[in-house]
Amino acid sequence: MVHKIKWTIRALNDLHEIYSFIAKDSRRYAQIQIETIQNTASNLANFPLIGHSVPEFPHLPYRETLAGNYRILYRLEKNIVIIMSVVHGRRLLKEPSS
Repeated sequence: MVHKIKWTIRALNDLHEIYSFIAKDSRRYAQIQIETIQNTASNLANFPLIGHSVPEFPHLPYRETLAGNYRILYRLEKNIVIIMSVVHGRRLLKEPSS
């Protein structure tokens, strides 16, 4: 079964911030990094369980997969993979608000 991919506004803003930060040094590398993140997220349409639960929040229904140095946080809702956020692997995560 192929799942639909939906990006939250927060996740899209994360992509914009990642691009802007990397583009200060290299717009080409920034574009490559964003494409890597998007391609990894697209793979979730066919393989939504490839990620693992988020270690900081084992009690929540979030999963994550890695794209280079970035963590793509998502959750499954019926036939939809909802990309919640994209964060650098070194960033500490806080409990999401409802």
